[in-house]
Amino acid sequence: MTRENGSAEALPAELPEPDGRLSDPVLSDVSLALFHLRRIWAKPDLMKRIRAQTSPGPGSRPLQLSNLMVVHAVAALGTEGDDAEVTVGAVADRLEIDPSTASRLVGHAIDAGLVSRRPSPVDARRANLGLTEAGVRVKRVADRSRRAYLDELMAGWTPAERADFARLLTRFAEAAVRAPMDPDSVDRIFEEARTE
Repeated sequence: MTRENGSAEALPAELPEPDGRLSDPVLSDVSLALFHLRRIWAKPDLMKRIRAQTSPGPGSRPLQLSNLMVVHAVAALGTEGDDAEVTVGAVADRLEIDPSTASRLVGHAIDAGLVSRRPSPVDARRANLGLTEAGVRVKRVADRSRRAYLDELMAGWTPAERADFARLLTRFAEAAVRAPMDPDSVDRIFEEARTE
């Protein structure tokens, strides 16, 4: 890995197991790459760019990354069928979060003027969600920004390399969705480290 200024970044070496074995170096490289990606994607630059290119309505909340997550979820759910209802529960399922958190995030997106809530034509107890004009603009700007960034990152890649990467990354992501990491594994790491 290199730093932004081009100098080599010292990468932490993986420690050998007590019996002297080293883990699979390819898996170590994948793990380290994912760690670096997490740091890059968590930076606030994307939201700054989106805020600069969109103008939410008067009195609305400043845009947050969670707003963008809700906008993407509502947009994706809205394309799943002509009669598909987009509910808070569907957003919770899509984002893989609990319904109370989804309700709060949807409320923030509504306050920011990105999502609208109207009564469900099927069940009056539920709300049907949709994107406002501002939500559509934010989605469009976010998509464009993300595509430009990815295009910049892969500028020197051949079309075949891009296609291979997309195929393998999609396969990796689908496997991660099917078998998510056990949240208790972090506790086990510290417990096991204490016993060594």
